[in-house]
Amino acid sequence: MDQFLANSRGVPGASQSSRRIYEALKAQITDGSWPAGSRLPSTRSLASDRAVSRTTITAIYEQLAAEGYVQTAKGARARVAEGVGLAGGTGARKVSASGRAVRLSAYGRRVSDIALPSMPPAATSASTMEFLYGALSSEDFPTLIWRRAYNGALLQRQPRLYYSTPEGDPALRTELQGYLRRARGLVCDPEQIIIVHGSQQAIDLCARVLVDPGDRVLIEEPCYLMARRVFEAAGARMLASPVDEHGLVTHDLPTGRTTLAYVTPSHQFPLGGVMPIARRQELLSWAQRSGAWIIEDDYDGEFRYGLRPVDALQSIDEAGSVIYVGTFSKALSPQMRLGYLVLPQSLVSVFRHAKRLTDRHAPLLEQLTLASLLRSGAYERHVRRVRRENERRRAVLLQAVGKHLPAETQVEGAASGLHVVMWLTQLRSRDEETLVAQAREHGVAVWPISPTYAAGGAYRKRKCAGLVIGYASLNQAEIEEGMARLGAVVKQMGSRNP
Repeated sequence: MDQFLANSRGVPGASQSSRRIYEALKAQITDGSWPAGSRLPSTRSLASDRAVSRTTITAIYEQLAAEGYVQTAKGARARVAEGVGLAGGTGARKVSASGRAVRLSAYGRRVSDIALPSMPPAATSASTMEFLYGALSSEDFPTLIWRRAYNGALLQRQPRLYYSTPEGDPALRTELQGYLRRARGLVCDPEQIIIVHGSQQAIDLCARVLVDPGDRVLIEEPCYLMARRVFEAAGARMLASPVDEHGLVTHDLPTGRTTLAYVTPSHQFPLGGVMPIARRQELLSWAQRSGAWIIEDDYDGEFRYGLRPVDALQSIDEAGSVIYVGTFSKALSPQMRLGYLVLPQSLVSVFRHAKRLTDRHAPLLEQLTLASLLRSGAYERHVRRVRRENERRRAVLLQAVGKHLPAETQVEGAASGLHVVMWLTQLRSRDEETLVAQAREHGVAVWPISPTYAAGGAYRKRKCAGLVIGYASLNQAEIEEGMARLGAVVKQMGSRNP
């Protein structure tokens, strides 16, 4: 090291900076940030990054080589010597478990106590049939028209590269306003629309802006788990209200002040009921009496089979109580992470501010691409095409259930959406975990319905096992084969039940 420091004399401050660079590189090699065999930066690039001379960096590498940390060769970049550092490389120094105590905010403590669902495990093999709800077929994505519109957006001349507006690009909001009026019956101005990163961010913004700890929030029972978790993280008092084949039961809603209600009226998640007009009017009247905002999550309202999609609840809201949440995840791709809020005028300003504090804006090129597709009518043609394709998938699924599953199997929510609920009356609710595991062993991945219920008695009253079966990511042959495999598992388990 003395010789190393001697090589850098004559340069003001060189010895201190050289030692820091030397110690940093040595630590990164030792903790695995630079794994064995990896190439270190060239002397020229590292000297430029650290604002020192190449002679200094050369001396540092020579010192590390002399100590056995790196290997050097003429005309080649230095490499980390084999057998040095952490095995396999971790990319980060391990922190002792006895380090400083973690102090969290009240929100952080609530989040840490919430059990979030893990991401679905990867298929064990390419032959596994995955009935994952929320997943779409990659073949349904409109690759050609998307690429054409995206390239057009890329070529648009911009005066400068800078942040866009947090509420979303005006062109997209204008086109979206027209589309929502045609397709979902919404009445709004472009200014009431905020573009977000999918429905999850939309729900989180609603909770941040409108819900204080202790506030009462009404949810459906069962409901979308990640929405319930958002409100629990906000500290809300959850009021679980039952649903039936027509969605939320509205004749016995709680009395007293309620801050917010989260509902899925056009296709109840997960059971699939469509709320009739009388219940919609009753829900709106209740919201006025209780002072509640209503979040209308219309996550797949475009997919109704045999009939025109039902107009949104927002379309009959005259009091400005409904916050409409929509997404492009079900028609295009969940990987796109683009959705939107349609707000009452009274909430536009505060939500724009909250959105800006959350993130600056959604990706601009994707917004411009979507605006182009909406303007040309290509998006609506795509939705019609995908609706027809999923209607065919649904027909194959229902036929396969009747063919391969026991006769007493019940299917719910098949009139719309991209999934159904399958009730296996010959199996008990406590058999769900075993059923899911055995089905995966037979090459079919399915998901239980129990997590969509709150920790109460509503699910236990069902007494039988239930599955949420998504079909939009599979072709017709895969659906047929998957139901055949699942049917074999169910019959085998049912024969062992007393």
